[in-house]
Amino acid sequence: MKSMTGYAYSESSKDNIMVAVEIKGYNSRFLDLSIHLPVWLSPLEMRVREYLASRFARGKVEFSVRIREEDSPASVSVNKNIAMEYKAAIGELAKALDIKEKVSLSMILRLEGVLEIEAEKDAEKYWAHIEPVLAAAADRFEAERVREGEHTAQDILSYVAALENSVLTISSHVPELEASIKENLRTRFAEFLGDRYDENRVLTETAVLLMKYSISEELARLSSHLKEFRFEVEQNPGPGKKLDFLSQEINREVNTIGSKSPVLEVSRAVVEMKSALEDIREQLRNVE
Repeated sequence: MKSMTGYAYSESSKDNIMVAVEIKGYNSRFLDLSIHLPVWLSPLEMRVREYLASRFARGKVEFSVRIREEDSPASVSVNKNIAMEYKAAIGELAKALDIKEKVSLSMILRLEGVLEIEAEKDAEKYWAHIEPVLAAAADRFEAERVREGEHTAQDILSYVAALENSVLTISSHVPELEASIKENLRTRFAEFLGDRYDENRVLTETAVLLMKYSISEELARLSSHLKEFRFEVEQNPGPGKKLDFLSQEINREVNTIGSKSPVLEVSRAVVEMKSALEDIREQLRNVE
């Protein structure tokens, strides 16, 4: 079992190129990748996206990379049109304000857009530097998710154990439930008919009510769901979606048992099961 939350950072320097990769993970029903690359590395986005999708199945995953290169080749050009527009605008402003000052070259060069610097970088060239750092960060991210997922699995299994104990408690009260139905029928027959009621009629009506209010089938399905739930937690590396489904099925059986049984101890066990199930659902929000 893996958590969907985690954090990892990795960096490496080689051939005067420093690459730093950061990965963050949050809860999400599906895989949601958010890739942050420098503009000139945008051709690599699909490659990064495919790699992350091959490593992680669920969760919101934020990926970012920073690159610093010494002696990076670049070209510098001057935008003459913008420079001339600046000069004309500044001249008009000086005239309007009656300021006797010439427009200097240093003043123009400081203005945005006059000098255009373009780094000469080939995205494909940098993939060889990015890929190993990305793999190292993904490994650390995976290890963090596994570590946190192990703690989550232990918590969930403790709640599953509580549910299993409640099933045993409820099962032990099934004879009491049947006796309660039978006794209630006898009492009602006696109230209306006195000692003239027919015992066979009581037994017939009891059988009908037991078919209607019996919780044996619900207990059997509940036990089966819990057994499968435990198996998924212990054996499936990515059980999140399956456990979500099983939680819904367990909740359905618990609600049915609660609605059928008038026995106080059963009602208490149902309340405890709903509480444990809510805790499980809370934990499952963070399971891949």
